[in-house]
Amino acid sequence: MRTLTFFINCFFLLFLVNSYSQQKTTQQKSSKQKISKKKDTSKDTIVYKTGYGLRLGIDLSKLGLNFVDKSYTGIEIVGDYRISKRWYIAGEIGREEEITFEDFTTSTSKGNYIRLGANYNTYTNWLDMNNEIYVGGRYGFAIFEQTLNSFTPNVSTGSTTSDIFFPTVPQEVNISESGLTGHWFEFQLGIKVETFKNLFMGFHGAYKVGLSIDDQTNFKTLYFPGFNTVFESNTGFGFNYTLSYLIPFAKK
Repeated sequence: MRTLTFFINCFFLLFLVNSYSQQKTTQQKSSKQKISKKKDTSKDTIVYKTGYGLRLGIDLSKLGLNFVDKSYTGIEIVGDYRISKRWYIAGEIGREEEITFEDFTTSTSKGNYIRLGANYNTYTNWLDMNNEIYVGGRYGFAIFEQTLNSFTPNVSTGSTTSDIFFPTVPQEVNISESGLTGHWFEFQLGIKVETFKNLFMGFHGAYKVGLSIDDQTNFKTLYFPGFNTVFESNTGFGFNYTLSYLIPFAKK
């Protein structure tokens, strides 16, 4: 279900960007023709300014998962602050609870997280456009609680002629451990498009590398907030689909 949601988000966003770009291109051609006529009688240079300020938003993909995935609840607030033409200080803060179902275990991870870093806009805007195609880096930190809900043990009969078997009914244990922490770094690649004045839609994908991840006693952490699923190499992936609004403090 999450993979399907991911591709739907990608397709919708690419369609939106393509439609918006075509509209902007038409407007830009018209504007350039008008500017060209003005330059015949004047040597003045026309300078277009864009907004600098605080942009705040929410991750729509997590809100969607709350409805389609009964094993997940979460919310994420995103934000960035423009400090130069191409550089932004950026971060995300959120809370998640996820029930993980494996072949022989069921576990729950819940807690809070924060990611802080910066984005670099590689896209050169035309005229008064304020879009982004960016690369970014984040340091992430999470505090979470891990609960082993149930597990299916392997059972030996003690006989050399009988194989180890797994009972059909898992054992309910509900063993919890709180105060666990996770530290990681992630590389992001994303886009932001100004659909209306100061209103942006965005998408990013992230590759995550765990720096330090606490495990529950006698049970490895399979998932924790802000990082998502932990693979054997202590790496992971993530994405978000955002709606945000820019509070402009100045134009430069």
